[in-house]
Amino acid sequence: MNTKRAARLQLLTERPAWKALAEHHRKMCNLHLRQLFAGGPLRGERLGVEAAGFYLDYPKNRVTDETIALLVQLAGECSLRERIDPMFSAQRST
Repeated sequence: MNTKRAARLQLLTERPAWKALAEHHRKMCNLHLRQLFAGGPLRGERLGVEAAGFYLDYPKNRVTDETIALLVQLAGECSLRERIDPMFSAQRST
């Protein structure tokens, strides 16, 4: 089995980004939203996302810039982009 395929077959919970997200969650789980809004007055503008007529209200969740960076890292480790593109072109991903 080649290295690239072996990396894709790695369990999600064994990936470095997953472990970093678990640690991040332990730090964030008791943090109140008031603290997050107090720490960043532009939180609503920075973390709110609107696309295709939908507004995703991330600011009202325990999400930080670090959370998003870790999620993007996990997506990269899972080769998410390489799996999405074939799906929209009716190809089978490997």
